Order: sequence, then structure tokens, then C-alpha cells
Amino acid sequence: MSVPTTRRIVETSGAEALWLLEGAAHGRLVFTQREQAVVRPAVHVLEYGRLIVRAPVQADLLHARPTLTYQVDEIRMPAGSGWSVTVTGPGEPVAEPVEAAHYRRTLPGWAYGPHDTLLRITPQTVTGYRLGTVETR
Repeated sequence: MSVPTTRRIVETSGAEALWLLEGAAHGRLVFTQREQAVVRPAVHVLEYGRLIVRAPVQADLLHARPTLTYQVDEIRMPAGSGWSVTVTGPGEPVAEPVEAAHYRRTLPGWAYGPHDTLLRITPQTVTGYRLGTVETR
């Protein structure tokens, strides 16, 4: 006889959320364009407390250090276990040529040319959740 289980979600600390984010390779960049949410696949690296994101988006669409959101998760189905992390903060293009060349070598892109942008997000809000199950009797 199987034991009944219930899914649950538990909030993590900001430090644990950043640790989970650091161990992942890709996520989703979320920003607003013409008052609508836009979601793009992206790759990232967390270095020196800043999140560097490479995404297929035109840099000129992101004006004056917009607030950007980056979301990463690892969910294993059908068990429903895993985690989810969201980082929000001001973003800006990585403009320094040597730094940009370094990240273009280390982060694989989906598109090249005007739709290939490197962004630096300074995390202001970091939230994380662990997903799992508990036995119910």
C-alpha cells in the first residue's frame, strides 16, 4: 500500500537561493516592453555578487537601467521536487569590450548580432523556494 503524499513549498534564505542559482546553467530573463511582460531564454553566471546574463534581446530595448527579473528553476516531475529562484534588480548592458569578450567566450548564446546582449543585473531582491512532498497519514 502506498503512503499518500502532499506537495509543499518552502522558502529558502537569500544565500541558499543564490547558491542554487549559481549551480544552474540557464534560466529566463523577464522585462517589460510596451507595457507587456517579455520572457526570453538566457544563460548566466554569478560573479562578484552580480549576475551576468546573455539573452536574445536587443540592448536598445532596455532603457536607463531598467529593473530586470531573472528566473531559474529545476523541477523534477512527476515527483514535483526541485527548486525555483527569482532575482530582481537594475540591469545594464556589459559595455566594456574586454569584459564583454570574456562573457561571450564563456556563455553560449542563442542568437548573434543585434539580438545577442550581455546584461549585468545587480540583485536587489532574491527569492527562492524548495519544492517537495511530505507524507500524510
